[in-house]
Amino acid sequence: MPGPNTNILVVEDQPLLRELVSGILAEAGYRVRSAEDGFSALAEIRKEIPNIILSDLYMPGMSGFEFLSVVRRRFPEIQVIAMSGAFSGNSVPPGVAADAFYAKGNVGNMSVLLQIVEAMTHRAPSPLQRSGKVTPIWIAKNGHDASGGEFVMVTCPECLRVFPQPLTSQNRLTHEACCVNCFSTVHFAIVQSEGMAPPPPGKFQSHPGTRKPVGTARISDALGAESQK
Repeated sequence: MPGPNTNILVVEDQPLLRELVSGILAEAGYRVRSAEDGFSALAEIRKEIPNIILSDLYMPGMSGFEFLSVVRRRFPEIQVIAMSGAFSGNSVPPGVAADAFYAKGNVGNMSVLLQIVEAMTHRAPSPLQRSGKVTPIWIAKNGHDASGGEFVMVTCPECLRVFPQPLTSQNRLTHEACCVNCFSTVHFAIVQSEGMAPPPPGKFQSHPGTRKPVGTARISDALGAESQK
């Protein structure tokens, strides 16, 4: 049986779904908090580190892809469940920094989610193994530079500063860049959006809409001064 000491943070931008999921988890005996986006979720983590995070992937401001990348880097002890309607099946989508996946299409059958959460309460996290795993940051294309080449704005998970990176290959699932500020190696993947070429079969699905690059100051403010390294 779940105990009141199991702290779950639900991150979902749709108010009705956020309230529904939070209410069901609370009724099941968990201590539940909620946030409407990645920035709000980081602020909640500053107040108290949760045992489990359940996060949507496509959200405005800071997407779940980037939020979970920051969580995995800064708080590897937190167990994470990714949630989305853009992917099918029970497996964690490639490149997503999560321990489990819950498809939003199953929202009518919340017993599946409760089973995932219950299993996590009996499984000890493995921070050392997680921190050594390379997990790409998922970001959207930002446009073209003066010479016509495509580029993205990459947020370094080490120093949390943003730098532009040209895209030299369009056929790779993941890309690698060197942070111009701290010289760390950053792995990133491109979030597919409407009008872009579809990803390779079996890799990940496209999803309409892009998001703007996340500002370094907003991430730093959300995480707190102790995140600046």
